[in-house]
Amino acid sequence: MFIKKNLNHSGPDVVLIGAGIMSATLGVLLKQLEPDLTIEIYERLDKAAAESSDAWNNAGTGHAAFCELNYTPELPNGKIDVSKAVRIAESFDVSRQLWAYLVGNDLVKLPLNFIKSIPHMSFVWGENNVSFLRKRYEALQECHLFKGMLYSEDPEQLKQWMPLVMNGRNAQEKMAATYMPIGTDVNFGALTRSMFSYLQQQPGVSMYFGHEVRKLRQKSDARWRLKIRNVATGEKKKVYAGFVFIGAGGGALPLLMKSGIPEGKGYGGFPVSGQWLKCINPKVIEQHHAKVYGKAAVGSPPMSVPHLDTRFINEKRELLFGPYAGFTTRFLKQGSLLDLPLSVKVNNLRPMVAAGIKNIPLTKYLINQVRQSPADRMIALRDYVPEAKPEDWVLEHAGKRVQVIKKDPDQIGVLEFGTEVVSAEDGSLAALLGASPGASTAVSIMLGLLHKCFNAKVSTEEWQTKLKQMIPSYGQSLADDELLLKEVRAWTSEVLDLVTLEQTRS
Repeated sequence: MFIKKNLNHSGPDVVLIGAGIMSATLGVLLKQLEPDLTIEIYERLDKAAAESSDAWNNAGTGHAAFCELNYTPELPNGKIDVSKAVRIAESFDVSRQLWAYLVGNDLVKLPLNFIKSIPHMSFVWGENNVSFLRKRYEALQECHLFKGMLYSEDPEQLKQWMPLVMNGRNAQEKMAATYMPIGTDVNFGALTRSMFSYLQQQPGVSMYFGHEVRKLRQKSDARWRLKIRNVATGEKKKVYAGFVFIGAGGGALPLLMKSGIPEGKGYGGFPVSGQWLKCINPKVIEQHHAKVYGKAAVGSPPMSVPHLDTRFINEKRELLFGPYAGFTTRFLKQGSLLDLPLSVKVNNLRPMVAAGIKNIPLTKYLINQVRQSPADRMIALRDYVPEAKPEDWVLEHAGKRVQVIKKDPDQIGVLEFGTEVVSAEDGSLAALLGASPGASTAVSIMLGLLHKCFNAKVSTEEWQTKLKQMIPSYGQSLADDELLLKEVRAWTSEVLDLVTLEQTRS
């Protein structure tokens, strides 16, 4: 349902809260689908993509399920469940299509700035882990989304793929890796800012930095009244809107609670902080050109999956290892220590307590991470870079992630590690909660939101035609149609100047 403005209140058709990748994606989709829409965007910081979408804060920059082992769990019967990996890989290809559409139509003008080809690898050692990776590789080969992936247990081959990881390693150790040549590195900060730059040039779109949404309440006419404060001056104002999207990262949960919608009751959040070791030695950085993911420690959250990660930030090649997790009560990197305590309400207390009891190993893990010394962090790094020297690495703070806690009829409360859209029954408000895989699947998530909140419009011939222009595979399954996937990947690779499978074979 979409509620247009009425004569009693002036105001925008749509308000987007938070200037991250999710709001940018939804804003672009809506403005392309309905050019006459009026949109206002409110961000409490002084620039876009300064929290979770920023390149230094984002733990995953190009999740396509090629290398993330936590997306392919081993079942009790020994089989590998690849369903989540298939879903995420398909979603990433959907995201690539929208980005290619924007670049191809000169709506964003810097493809090489925000996306680059980089191999995606999984690396494990030890008999059991090698057996798992082998079975994972075999299971993924049954789906054409993962066509072109290579597997090896040969130390010489592994050294060609990742010399920095193999230098100084015992060649007699049992180890294995997969190698996907068509992986990418995505700078979601650069992408987000370029999308907002496009939006700000469109008629009917206004963007306000340094403005914080303090309260929101639905009125009798079904429109939303938002109370907004200018952070610098303290000046307050009221804005009325037909549709509100809360895409404020860790700040989404408190605003969802303030909205008062029944669908938001019972939700809680468990914040997790992160840190990186950043390489500052150019000679070391040049030795590594891949995203190498390993297996997470038992009880650790998905954002803590260790990876040695080549990234391109501000046109400079970087090398990060981590992230090291930690406990925090802040929901945002620039949030308040009171964020977690103030989020505990009567309607979510039981689910939060129940989830906490069930996840005591996670709490212990986070406490141990907080207590780590520089020497402890170097030990973890040397699992992936055996010859790492302390003077080549410095500690950097990453962003915050708020894992979703929600009611469960059987377990009272459960801790979720994905993303979830919570929407009002009338479709007039939606909030995005959660973390990984987040940004990489933003387009699929926002398409789902359109179907929930703008269903009548999505069903029209006009919107259907436009959606298929922006996303050629819209309404079809890339996981079921190999030819369509091949066509889509060839098109997006050409527009975004990425490596194709055919190029890797030549």
